Amino acid sequence: MIPHIRKQPLSTSITLIVVLVATLHHSVVSQEVAATADPQASPGNPERGDYNVTNGNGTVCLMARMGLQLNVTFTNMENKTVQELVNLHPNLTKPAGSCSGETATLILSEEKTNLTFSFSLNVTSKKYHLSTLSLSAAWPDMAAPMSAAGSDLDYLRGTLGRSYMCREEQVLMVDPSFSLNTYQLQVQPFGINSGAFGEAEECELDEDDMLIPIIVGAALSGLVLIVLMAYLIGRKRSHAGYQTI
Repeated sequence: MIPHIRKQPLSTSITLIVVLVATLHHSVVSQEVAATADPQASPGNPERGDYNVTNGNGTVCLMARMGLQLNVTFTNMENKTVQELVNLHPNLTKPAGSCSGETATLILSEEKTNLTFSFSLNVTSKKYHLSTLSLSAAWPDMAAPMSAAGSDLDYLRGTLGRSYMCREEQVLMVDPSFSLNTYQLQVQPFGINSGAFGEAEECELDEDDMLIPIIVGAALSGLVLIVLMAYLIGRKRSHAGYQTI
């Protein structure tokens, strides 16, 4: 007589895998939503614009392609402190600036708003960075015009002849009253050839974003392997339990 041994159904293992996948996916999505949630009203992501600076002979010496959002705290006409997110509009923004051997400046002007980027180049290391960022604004709801500036900054670091790229939203803190949010940014303030961006050096935020699907995929593969091994071990033990009487 051969006793009946109940086998573990494969569908149970598959169901477990599906549940684990759904749980991981929900966790990742929840983290992304929590990271982007903002209690204040948002104007949405800004439109990406192209802003170039030319030198005296008409050659492009600085190139920037980016969406820009101002995060400003000021006193309004009712003497209340308010915080506003304001997008720059490429079709209304006029670029200007200048370039020299070790510095490059980009000035973006929209109605009653001026935003200035100043880049510095270390000729020894052939590395550049955004060293100064300043804003001046005189909006209708302001009690008085405001200005904010940060010097000795160390943002948007790149190599001479190459561009700096950051697809993810990046927050450039200037002072308590002003920070700049950048979107889909690519900039090159030095070493431009043929009026085109050089090879891009990507920011850490983009590299981390690429790691997420790799980590999730590896975790899911590990879970599938563990469940499959458990199922096969269970089947082997079940067969080993057969006895003939």
